[in-house]
Amino acid sequence: IPINRTGNVLTVAMADPSNIFAIDDIKFMTGFKVEPVVAAETSIKNAINKHYDSAGMVEDIMKNFDDKDVEALKESEDSVNAAELGQAAEDAPVVKLVNLILTDAIKKGASDIHIEPYEKSFRVRYRIDGVLYEVMQPPTRLKAAITSRVKIMAQLDIAERRLPQDGRIKIKMGGKEMDYRVSTLPTLFGEKVVLRLLDKGNLQLDMTKLGFDSQALTDFESGLLLPYGMVLVTGPTGSGKTTTLYSALNRLNTTETNIMTAEDPVEFNLPGINQVQMKAEIGLNFAAALRSFLRQDPDIIMVGEIRDYETAEIAIKAALTGHLVLSTLHTNDAPSTISRLLNMGVEPFLVSASTNVILAQRLARRVCQQCKEPTPLPAQALVNIGFSPEEAATLIPMKGKGCMACSETGYKGRVALYEVMLMRENIKEAILQGASVIELRELGRKNGMKTLREAGLGKIRDGVTTLEEILRVTTGH
Repeated sequence: IPINRTGNVLTVAMADPSNIFAIDDIKFMTGFKVEPVVAAETSIKNAINKHYDSAGMVEDIMKNFDDKDVEALKESEDSVNAAELGQAAEDAPVVKLVNLILTDAIKKGASDIHIEPYEKSFRVRYRIDGVLYEVMQPPTRLKAAITSRVKIMAQLDIAERRLPQDGRIKIKMGGKEMDYRVSTLPTLFGEKVVLRLLDKGNLQLDMTKLGFDSQALTDFESGLLLPYGMVLVTGPTGSGKTTTLYSALNRLNTTETNIMTAEDPVEFNLPGINQVQMKAEIGLNFAAALRSFLRQDPDIIMVGEIRDYETAEIAIKAALTGHLVLSTLHTNDAPSTISRLLNMGVEPFLVSASTNVILAQRLARRVCQQCKEPTPLPAQALVNIGFSPEEAATLIPMKGKGCMACSETGYKGRVALYEVMLMRENIKEAILQGASVIELRELGRKNGMKTLREAGLGKIRDGVTTLEEILRVTTGH
């Protein structure tokens, strides 16, 4: 519980002052530096019960929240009257609270909103720069009403609480349109809702501005600009694969090309490109879409993900018959993608013949530019992550000390790390000979490929990110 504030320093009574996670959360939510002091747990609980009422706090927030500039849009683009929405907010606090959650996430730069019901609590979290932060605990009695409000906005069935549902919300805020991809999931104590923010204004389609170093960009474009073959992008969910694919399609999009995409879901509309939304419930999956594409005179095909042998087989067939095919897989790095395709049942000679280039990527948090400062680290720590002893002896990395601009986290924004394996002849031959992932990685490095870890070391060297971030998002090779 907070007991004093002096300038930018907030003194907080804690039962466990060593709980750095709680301290970080308080820093983020308040924007203040935190000075913890120890107090008995019972005393803290009594003080909270005496001075705080969570329902009252949420209601106070809503009183000060003006949502008259928030306008819900139907999928058909027919907008709800802003005055009607404002009147509804006065009559229904839940409507106002949901609008607050949606707009506050935009202001804080969140990529996802998590609305989570538990047995005795109910919380809202935002994912900001890849990390989840708790921002609100609305009263538990509102959990069904809040979930229903989101489902109504996403045009979902509010009566169906037993099955997962997917939908989309469009709102207009201050003249700017925002999309939210909505997913509901039945859990033990109610429906969990996750909303992914899709901001067209933040979509970067210029490949030269994505964060490639010069050699990685040259290698990726070498595979991308071939007339046929497969271009594969790999990485975990939320690593920026969609942005990379969209920027690649933008690079290829001319009046002379017919580009077809199969996506699940279509996240952004790209002018001049034929985008198809997958609908598994009626049999329109990636494999079915690919078969249809081949009868549509395509030059370039993008399939959202190669998930099974059937999709891989059709994609490779297309790549070997004069089409450029772009897709994604979920693997840890570029060489592992070869192993993944082979494990699906694809023959080595087909993988070798069809693949042009494989790109693996991660997103690491950027050091805040407002509060970064040189922070010496033990030389051994730098050696352990991959620096040479000579460089470790002189390198002083940058680290954010925390400020209002970054909500005391020390980070603001993210930077991409890329590992690009161009399929040169020695790698193609090694695949035919049954080379292991380790052997393929070493061949790639001999050809000039930087691993994800090596790309991360470069970002530490340039003062863009921290050792902790690179350890978090990359493995040791």
